[in-house]
Amino acid sequence: MNEHLHDTPHYSFWWKEGVIYQIYPRSFMDSNADGIGDISGIIQKLDYLQDLGVVGIWLSPINKSPMYDFGYDVSDYRGIDPVFGTLKDFERLIDEAHARHIRIIMDLVMNHTSHLHPWFVESRSSRTNPKRDWYIWQGNKKGKYPNNWMAYFGGRAWEWDEKTGQYYLHSFLKEQPDVNWRNPELKKAMFNEVRFWLDKGIDGFRLDVVNFFIKDDQFRSNPFGIGKYPRPYDLQKHIYDRDRPELLELLSEWRALLDKYDARMMVGEVVAEKPNPALAAKYLGDGTNALHLAFDFSFMDTKWDAKLFENRLRAYHERIPEKGWPCTVFSNHDQVRSFTRYSTGDDGEKRARVIAMLLITMRGTPFIYYGEEIGMQNVRIPKSRIQDPVGKRYWPFNPGRDGERTPMQWDSTQFAGFSSVEPWLPIARNFREKNVEIQLREPSSLLNFYKDLIAFRKKSTAIRYGTLSFLNAGHDLLSYLRCAENESCCIILNFTRFPRTCTLNIDGVWNVALSTHRKIGEQFHPTEKLFPYEATIIKKEHQA
Repeated sequence: MNEHLHDTPHYSFWWKEGVIYQIYPRSFMDSNADGIGDISGIIQKLDYLQDLGVVGIWLSPINKSPMYDFGYDVSDYRGIDPVFGTLKDFERLIDEAHARHIRIIMDLVMNHTSHLHPWFVESRSSRTNPKRDWYIWQGNKKGKYPNNWMAYFGGRAWEWDEKTGQYYLHSFLKEQPDVNWRNPELKKAMFNEVRFWLDKGIDGFRLDVVNFFIKDDQFRSNPFGIGKYPRPYDLQKHIYDRDRPELLELLSEWRALLDKYDARMMVGEVVAEKPNPALAAKYLGDGTNALHLAFDFSFMDTKWDAKLFENRLRAYHERIPEKGWPCTVFSNHDQVRSFTRYSTGDDGEKRARVIAMLLITMRGTPFIYYGEEIGMQNVRIPKSRIQDPVGKRYWPFNPGRDGERTPMQWDSTQFAGFSSVEPWLPIARNFREKNVEIQLREPSSLLNFYKDLIAFRKKSTAIRYGTLSFLNAGHDLLSYLRCAENESCCIILNFTRFPRTCTLNIDGVWNVALSTHRKIGEQFHPTEKLFPYEATIIKKEHQA
């Protein structure tokens, strides 16, 4: 790792200091004209990311894979899939990013492997193979399932293997067999894969479906409940095929491994059928002995309402352990983009600015999904162009996740500057009006608003490390206070298209620090008439 990274403030806690940017590599930048984004393309855009102000980038999987689930089915943890480049390309990305003080977070898919991974090929070769127990095998009679567990993508979670006469477990596709984390040799092998990348200089890991890692050792059937969605998976209460108590012990071992290296981190994807901030916070342990960060996906399922947002934020932050650290996310590669989820007609851009200010000023680490900073929307994918296995299986009832994975919109040229050939997924029709090149030139663009917010966050101790308390500012308003020793910042967000009166019970002189509607430096009074969809930060300096 580049030594000059140690010169940055709070180096060991870089993941607390700034914004992390998620890249879906297939869709970020194509450097070799094959219609698919790659590592060299990401390197080409590092200056853009540095200018945006992010401290780290999280890459969706780039390991070698047969791509049944686009990289979430790994066949070689130490290999880079040729579609993205080579290991040498990736090493160059690490070096080039570090030279710009940008850290690299890899997506680690370790609940399951590809069915073509050499480990599984051995495991299914015979019942007596030494790696048989590296995966989860049960049952002896075809048609009699070991239990009632369902796969997340639909159907039974058990697949019959004719050769060895048993079922293997797959929580997702049948091409994604679950590994057995209870097996000491499997755990040792997995930790060796982690060490390989730590030794390469990787700064952190995003752990895919981390709460699925450990299964019930008695293989008890799940009880039934009533889920939100009309699919078999959600009709079960998943208490035996995930969220087992032994997981915290495993995460403690993982944390101990990372602590042997300088300034590394891990963030976990915690899956729940419904908003469950307590579950996400649980996997932080006491804040020092489990995950560094855990995604709470409550906002992927929250209606546009100031009070609902406040309630969800309270529920999550109140459960964060004293030594723990929260994070905020509104979009990712599996969820409808926030711009699409919250936009209504002409209000989309205005709501996007409210979301931007909330994301960047909330306590904890903000995660931006590529294109979120320019207001990219979900794209309607024709049936003939669907790539996602979920969409192929369930269209038209579920179109899949391709809509949020479309190519980055860099400029107004053909194929949006992403590639010189037809991309692997269609580009949004509005790319000529909504792209990076245009927004960089427009001082009032959403992109420049994100840049201003990120720059302000870097300068503000209160926003980075300050306490959080919610204020009662008035109907349809979300307001909260971030306080540090040298300053306090108050954030006021109007969630409606109508003017609203703000009534804040705060003392002293407050000036506008950043706003969608007001000039920086102007005084802000505790009782003000807010503009429709106004998002404003006011600041008060503390006397020494």
